[in-house]
Amino acid sequence: MDDDILMAIHASAPRRVFGVSVLGLLGTMLIFVALSQPPSNPAWAIFLLGFGAGAVWMAYRMWEVTRHRLELTETELRSSDGTVIAQTGDIRSMDRGMFAFKPSNGFMLRLKTKAPRRWRPGLWWSLGDRIGVGGVTSAPQTKAMAEMISAMIASRPH
Repeated sequence: MDDDILMAIHASAPRRVFGVSVLGLLGTMLIFVALSQPPSNPAWAIFLLGFGAGAVWMAYRMWEVTRHRLELTETELRSSDGTVIAQTGDIRSMDRGMFAFKPSNGFMLRLKTKAPRRWRPGLWWSLGDRIGVGGVTSAPQTKAMAEMISAMIASRPH
């Protein structure tokens, strides 16, 4: 198995800080509103507290996840924490068009087989036979990786 890294992408520092800050601020504001001016209906207070706590948790999760990078080798797309996102031989197609359902600055892979549902906020997600890569990643790095994957798909024997 060839483990030489062909390409790696990581979170852009300004986008990482901005994304985490916006999520954290949203969560803090929702919690503040729920506690400082509680709605007359307790269900709304629970709703605000729940979504506020969820946003704060997402900010923390994004901060933790985006310190890793995504690595492309001849055989797999993986995270630097060791998580295999997709085997390159299992990639059926790649879409990075303007109207594709993909993360910001990213691309979407369609696999031949279904992958487990997973989500790493700001870096990638997996749902069925689709994997979205991008978010707070650097646009030039992500575009270069997408082009490399496209070349790998095109060079396969049919």
